[in-house]
Amino acid sequence: MKNFSNSTKLKASNLIQPLFIEEGLKSKKIIKGLGNNYSHTIQSAKQTVASDIKRGVKNFIFFIVPKNKQKKPEDFNFHYQSLSQIKKTFGKRIVMIVDTCLCSVTTDGHCGITHKNKINLKETHKSLGIAADIFIQAGADIIAPSDMMKGTTRYLKSLFKKKKFKTPIMSYSSKFFSSFYGPFRNAAKSSPKKFDRSSYQLPVHDRKKAIQSSLTNAKQGASYLMVKPGITSIDLIRDIKNKTKLPTGAYQVSGEYASLQYLSKNNLGDFEKLYKESLSAIHRAGADFIITYGARDIVKDL
Repeated sequence: MKNFSNSTKLKASNLIQPLFIEEGLKSKKIIKGLGNNYSHTIQSAKQTVASDIKRGVKNFIFFIVPKNKQKKPEDFNFHYQSLSQIKKTFGKRIVMIVDTCLCSVTTDGHCGITHKNKINLKETHKSLGIAADIFIQAGADIIAPSDMMKGTTRYLKSLFKKKKFKTPIMSYSSKFFSSFYGPFRNAAKSSPKKFDRSSYQLPVHDRKKAIQSSLTNAKQGASYLMVKPGITSIDLIRDIKNKTKLPTGAYQVSGEYASLQYLSKNNLGDFEKLYKESLSAIHRAGADFIITYGARDIVKDL
């Protein structure tokens, strides 16, 4: 199931398809810039997963977007409803990875709980722990914390030990403060207010800090590591893998994927060729898995 590995040829098993479920929708709605990607109702999400499975997709990462925002998130009921229904429907036919962050839940769109324009780490960890616990109860196969807060992996591993959970952690271990996240933030309702995320996401220029971030998450107990954005971080993948001996992947983020869509729609390039080239480059750099918005459209060619 979770044995992601890099081989000479890119395979369907290397790819992870993102899927958004948004509370309050009457029908699915297109995500601007992301081609064949939608914000879903629970029902349309089930229909899409069923279709994706037939195409050859097995790995999914879920982003759940509740209607009501909370200053100190504790209510993850819509998350549970969505994830449990998906897992009950498809069981072991899918690998259910669940993005674990607070940005779609908080009132200010930040990845942690804020106080006077700063992150309250203790309260943030508490909320992330509540979320992860609920996600696992709902059927999550892998918990993927993307908050980039200090000590989150260690905190979750400690919680899992107490709860006797054996669920692995896929850490967004080298996640940069980037301008490539626009379409995602629109879909996830997660644009930050009052201050930006530079205080907890990595500076793009600092290679040493980026690698150290992954090493730290490895030591804290992550089973999988990740760089994000993908194409601007490919120089880090092999070094991280060599130093940690852990499967390391890349997230081809929304802005990257949208740029390929833009080139194609403006007759500046062939989308299929552009897309295959971009994935091949990330895979060539050593990525064991790639989170990418077009997984469902390319698996048939792999």
